[in-house]
Amino acid sequence: MSQNFQPPAPSSYTPTPAPAPARSGNAVLGVLAAVVAGLVAAGVYGAIVKATHHEIGYAAVGVGALVGFAAGKAGGRNAVLPVVAALVSVAAVLAGQLFGIALDGAEQLSESVVDVLTNRTSDVIESWKENLDPLTFLFLAIGGYAAFQVGRKTAA
Repeated sequence: MSQNFQPPAPSSYTPTPAPAPARSGNAVLGVLAAVVAGLVAAGVYGAIVKATHHEIGYAAVGVGALVGFAAGKAGGRNAVLPVVAALVSVAAVLAGQLFGIALDGAEQLSESVVDVLTNRTSDVIESWKENLDPLTFLFLAIGGYAAFQVGRKTAA
């Protein structure tokens, strides 16, 4: 006795392979890139402050964007990097403001910037405190916010 048995027809459903896990990135490299970008940006921001004798909001955004971009591109997708980029950017904007004051003081005193930064640090900080206003804190916040957003969106 033979039976007529037909195997089931092949299914048109083919399972899709699971997506590759998201790359977490290299946090150390991202932090290092953020710090280097922050140092460079602080120098440029200081030169702008010295040349204009004013803090410029767009320059603070540029500092934040540069730091965030460097952290995101070098570090990849790591949840800590945008926060680190924001903190480094705030420090870079502050350092740029202080560096701009030191550049101006070095020119007025006919001393080198290194001498002003090492021997007259308290004078530089006092000058910064004298010129402190709400815009100073706004520029610090703008730089940090820009770094956070750019770092978050740039991570690959």
